[in-house]
Amino acid sequence: MEKQSESTSCAGLLGPEQPKSTEKGRQGKHKLSICSKICYAIGGAPYQITGCALGFFLQIYLLEVVQMTPFHASIILFTGRVWDAITDPLVGFFVSKSNWTGFGRLMPWILLSTPFAVITYFLIWFVPGFTSGQVLWYLTFYCLFQTLVTCFHVPYSALTMFISKEQSDRDSATGYRMTVEVLGTVLGTAIQGQIVGKVEDPCVTNAFQNLSVASVTASQEPESLTNMRNAYMIAAGVICAIYVLCAIVLSLGVQERRDSCELLTDQPISFWQGLKLVMSHGPYIKLITGFLFTSLAFMLLEGNFALFLKCTLQHRKHFQNILLVIMISATLTVPFWQWFLTRFGKKTAVYFGISSVVPFLIVAGVVKINLIVTYIVAVAAGLSVAAAFLLPWSMLPDVIDDFVLKNPESPGHEAIFFSFYVFFTKFASGVSLGISTLSLDFAGYKTASCDQPGSVDVTLKLLVCAAPILMILIGLLLFKLYPIDEEKRKENKKALQLMRDSDRDSDSDSIEIASHV
Repeated sequence: MEKQSESTSCAGLLGPEQPKSTEKGRQGKHKLSICSKICYAIGGAPYQITGCALGFFLQIYLLEVVQMTPFHASIILFTGRVWDAITDPLVGFFVSKSNWTGFGRLMPWILLSTPFAVITYFLIWFVPGFTSGQVLWYLTFYCLFQTLVTCFHVPYSALTMFISKEQSDRDSATGYRMTVEVLGTVLGTAIQGQIVGKVEDPCVTNAFQNLSVASVTASQEPESLTNMRNAYMIAAGVICAIYVLCAIVLSLGVQERRDSCELLTDQPISFWQGLKLVMSHGPYIKLITGFLFTSLAFMLLEGNFALFLKCTLQHRKHFQNILLVIMISATLTVPFWQWFLTRFGKKTAVYFGISSVVPFLIVAGVVKINLIVTYIVAVAAGLSVAAAFLLPWSMLPDVIDDFVLKNPESPGHEAIFFSFYVFFTKFASGVSLGISTLSLDFAGYKTASCDQPGSVDVTLKLLVCAAPILMILIGLLLFKLYPIDEEKRKENKKALQLMRDSDRDSDSDSIEIASHV
């Protein structure tokens, strides 16, 4: 009875008057074109462009341009990230229940959220003319943007499962997507870094250390500080335009396949039922736990590396170029990791890819390195960043396939799987970023100062080198428990194909019987 009602639902989506030949054609294998894969991949750029700009530059922007104390900045960064984490499973739940008749379940979320997202993103980089309510201003628009970009990214991530039934197509599209997303981080870093980097640094030297922050701000604002604020707004405007363009390309070039509707369910489930089903799947828990620690390592690097370059390594004039080198290195090595995981398996790629940055972080934390060595460390970091970007999104579909095999009576939880993974990583990153920014306050960070005390240098070394290395090692140890190796993945693929073929035969028999009746 459940299969029959599911078949009826699919037939309703396809239309009541579908010819038999068309029905069979829809049930056959559908290969994605390269154009569709590229258009799908382009849709992933806005999330990475904005996320990279915020991740690398928001902390510096609040501390050096808005000139907040580290305590107030930590409130904004912590609350914004935690709120972002909370919205992911909620949006995933609502997406899984939504049904925009004639437009699919996912694409309308992407299109409707885009105009509001770009407005709130721009206002994050605008300094209001008042000081007493600045914390509330940035907290409001940061949280609003995180909600709206989640309404874009959660359905976009789940769209991976609905552009094709074939795992090879999904893996290939994921490779395209990861390449474009890492390229998006290059764009975010380049646009924000190069525009902002051309402006004179608004910090002041030791000669002004005894002046109050207010007097320093007043003396600097007519020149460097005003120019810096304008540069951040120009960069935000360019990024907003790219965001809109990518959303248009995605909507015009990608079709949310209706013949994948057997993966969806019209059975209403509560939020807690969905949570219970997802969290009871062992391979999923082991996967996200391992990636939780490795993701935290790279988020700590992302959130504090710019300050580390400027304050500890004294590369104030080159920090934006070093950040750009990291992202270019990551972009160029994504195809390599895509080949590597295909050739040697995904678990092997995790061990080699994510651990490759550890020796270079040790060098950066222990040895006083010059500019050339810093660029070498940046290239190595990019190699590892590429693996960290690609592997979670490549391995999550394997876990979902495993879940479908073990729970064939409970389809339709794809968006929840993706959103809960993002929830855990974002929540943990919010806590870590808030604590790391607050630790700068305890270390004696001086707002608007070019020179920081030695305790700030030690704190930044711990945040950028020691803590990420520890988290990477813990994450790699946890991956030992992940059960889906290459042999298990291929076994699941065959079993899932047999199950789908059986369902298609059953549906064909039902249609044939109905036509005779």
